[in-house]
Amino acid sequence: MTLNLASILSDSAARSRSRTAVVFGDTSLDYGTLDTFARMFAAALGNLGVEPGQPVALVLPNVPHFTVAAFGCHYAGNPVVPLNVLLTPEELAYHLEDSGAVAVVTWELFADKVVSAAGGRHVIVARQDLADLAAPDGCLNFTAVVGMAQPVTEAYPTEADDTAVILYTSGTTGRPKGAELTHANLWSNATTIAGVVSLEAETVALVTLPLFHAFGMTVMHNAVLSVGGSLVLLPRFDAGTALSLMARHRVTFLGGVPTTFVALLEAATGDDDLSALKWCVSGGAPMPAALMAAVESRFGVTLLEGYGLSETAPVVSFTMPDRPRTPGSIGYPLPGVEICLKEGEICVRGPNLMKGYLRRPEATAEAIVDGWFHTGDIGEVDEHGAYRIMDRKKDLVLRGGFNVYPREVEDVLHRHPAVALAAVVGTPDERYGEEVKAVITLKPGCTAEPREIVAFCRQHLAAYKYPRIVEVRDELPLGPTGKILKTALR
Repeated sequence: MTLNLASILSDSAARSRSRTAVVFGDTSLDYGTLDTFARMFAAALGNLGVEPGQPVALVLPNVPHFTVAAFGCHYAGNPVVPLNVLLTPEELAYHLEDSGAVAVVTWELFADKVVSAAGGRHVIVARQDLADLAAPDGCLNFTAVVGMAQPVTEAYPTEADDTAVILYTSGTTGRPKGAELTHANLWSNATTIAGVVSLEAETVALVTLPLFHAFGMTVMHNAVLSVGGSLVLLPRFDAGTALSLMARHRVTFLGGVPTTFVALLEAATGDDDLSALKWCVSGGAPMPAALMAAVESRFGVTLLEGYGLSETAPVVSFTMPDRPRTPGSIGYPLPGVEICLKEGEICVRGPNLMKGYLRRPEATAEAIVDGWFHTGDIGEVDEHGAYRIMDRKKDLVLRGGFNVYPREVEDVLHRHPAVALAAVVGTPDERYGEEVKAVITLKPGCTAEPREIVAFCRQHLAAYKYPRIVEVRDELPLGPTGKILKTALR
């Protein structure tokens, strides 16, 4: 069966070419213009000698060029390789080589390091000033390349199981692996999410999550575009700027990770007009129950929590508006997606499951057994059929023979009135093997001594669970989406 992810854009453009698709600063593009630019980009790739099936890497922040290039690649039949803009030249070189990318599209701020990593590949540089047609030596200018091309009339006839995106995992178990996500994987996940969250043509989404990340790409980008909604792009998250954009553009839909919402709560004032906001969604890390309640109370919205992985395109489950919702739950499997627990580990299968890791058959066979993807997450299911993540297998703290789930301890820490962010890890201990350690940041204007935090946890946790070690920091190490990097803490 033929299926091309470009249909998300082309179908919405066919329904309403004049509706606003993307807003970036003072620039806005309607669906007709966006679709035409994407078709022109597809033709430009062909003019450069890039053949269907050859991957193209994107090293771009949240700018309209990402949308144009991504859908342009789909139109041309080229797998997209979205890469983190914070990667070093050495890391970029690895990803380009491993993916087999033949061209790279990047933003002017990252051009130097991309050129040093490109190894003779085509480098197409996008600039904020569209009138500036300059490009570094040996590079091509995005506007010039696209402007010289005639838009393709049809999308390349890809099969549903053809690779649409090669999405690299975080590499916590070795060097990053490329998850091959198909057109069917990404199309089904985006359209299903649109239904679950009740997205519509009137939806206005603030896109602060990076588009090179699965959450941002599928939930905040593809799903919204699939219904003809509008994207307000924010390249670098700043809580004050985000609140201003939400008021100015009457944003109805916001996605983030828990640290996103912590920052918004701290920056919010009584003058913020967020009356248009309908839905907030959180993912990427567990949402503390106290934080969820604070967000819903302060912003007057329903906050839905989801769960997913790069390998599952990404969403596996969501708290559903019309089903029982327990704080801390990741909700119910998406329609068509199945979850089971095998020795406590969450396993997944469904139309969103990748076809495998790029050129890594052994890793694929280890991760997908009898059609079930083993996530590495420990979970449980309640009487309503909703799931809860207890922890990562590798994050478990084994203290004196007892399993301590960091998530449970973190939930208690977040209930302390002075704690803003908390992360719990295991630290080597001669007596117990591992000791429970909490690393926290405090809310503005608040103070708390480590012994006070320990005493608070001791009131709410069994003796073997509460942290004996508490470290107070000014900030915690965060990844590109705002997720706390426990590997760095360890």
